[in-house]
Amino acid sequence: MSFDNLGLSQPVLQALALKEYTVSTPIQEQAIPILLKGRDLLGIAQTGTGKTAAFMLPSIDRLSASKKRPGPKACRMLVLAPTRELASQIAESARAYSRFSHMSVATVFGGTSLHKNRQELARGVDILVATPGRLLDLIEQAALTLREVEILVLDEADQMLDLGFIHALKAIVRVLPTKRQSLFFSATMPKTIKELADRFLTDPLQVAVSPVASTVERVEQYVTYVNQAEKPALLTMMLRVGFSDKGSMDRVLIFSRTKHGSDRIVKQLGYAGIPANAIHGNKSQPQRERALAEFKSGKVKILVATDIAARGIDVSGVSHVINFDLPNVSEQYVHRIGRTARAGAAGVAIAYCAEDERAYLKGIERLTKQTLVPVPLPENFVNEAARIKAARPAVPPQEQRRDEQREDRSRVRRPKSRRPNFGAAGAPKTQRAKRRASGR
Repeated sequence: MSFDNLGLSQPVLQALALKEYTVSTPIQEQAIPILLKGRDLLGIAQTGTGKTAAFMLPSIDRLSASKKRPGPKACRMLVLAPTRELASQIAESARAYSRFSHMSVATVFGGTSLHKNRQELARGVDILVATPGRLLDLIEQAALTLREVEILVLDEADQMLDLGFIHALKAIVRVLPTKRQSLFFSATMPKTIKELADRFLTDPLQVAVSPVASTVERVEQYVTYVNQAEKPALLTMMLRVGFSDKGSMDRVLIFSRTKHGSDRIVKQLGYAGIPANAIHGNKSQPQRERALAEFKSGKVKILVATDIAARGIDVSGVSHVINFDLPNVSEQYVHRIGRTARAGAAGVAIAYCAEDERAYLKGIERLTKQTLVPVPLPENFVNEAARIKAARPAVPPQEQRRDEQREDRSRVRRPKSRRPNFGAAGAPKTQRAKRRASGR
């Protein structure tokens, strides 16, 4: 359906015309009319189907129609995202869509200057895109108030829960106005998301443009069974060949289960003369931005990422996704392969499955209701793998096990939040404030 038929205002349509967007996607077609009426919404759609425009376009229209201006240190629309990259991507889209609506947009997330964040928010903004941690930092420092929020959006809500943001979300919601429009968007619909929606949404409508947890149909999905120790050699051989038998290679996104594993893959590819960058939570913000910029420009065509860091990687031309490690959470597979086959393009996803990952593979196939097509190891793989392995320094097995155990522990036992406890009145109750109140 044409955007002209969805009830959007002329300034928004002008912004869409400038980006040469004329036809809406299914999630946009269903969500925009509902959101223009001010209803709460739970939207389920695969990654790359246009969710950002689905919630941003009608929200800009509603903010413009009310003709209000944000007060100091306040925002009118709050969008929460799980990662820095996704927050940046959403903010970039918001600026483009609101070009003729004269909306102010700000982004706040960890790894950037708190002082700069305070300056940006001092006069107030219409649209604020934030990660939960940095948002709470600013609220605790009295640099931001949420009392003027008219629209709340949770993007990638399932990932928010996976990252342990539930306590932060509860703290944030406690200081939001009761009267507001709330929108949840997610690529998957686990039971926990439904429970969260029931708690935070008011009489919401649900929009699902495809079966829950289904994968992008245009993605060709393959699996190669290989020993864990031989995965680096297999990856090197595949990248050298350039996937000539599975479509031409443009940009390749490789997924590792751990941060240290991502760095190891980059090093191992470097020994083979194949340039690659890594992006994960241990990288500084400038490092992450540089790696992503080089990937987008095509300067470095291989990017190795963890699941968390990959959220927000919206790069056209990602021809292949390689699951170097299979995810131990089946829903993550959907997000991973959704990085390819974007904007109507085709894509290829290849999974490397070691013996101890077969249970993960079964879980993925059960969730997606698809069977991955087996691909045999390349000819002369054993000899070539031995030659590649001999050409690079070996990673001590005990070091590899230690890194993976450290990552697994961090996923299972998350530290308790040290964020402030917000009372009913919305003021942060720090331990120091409690001691002062009690006279201690």
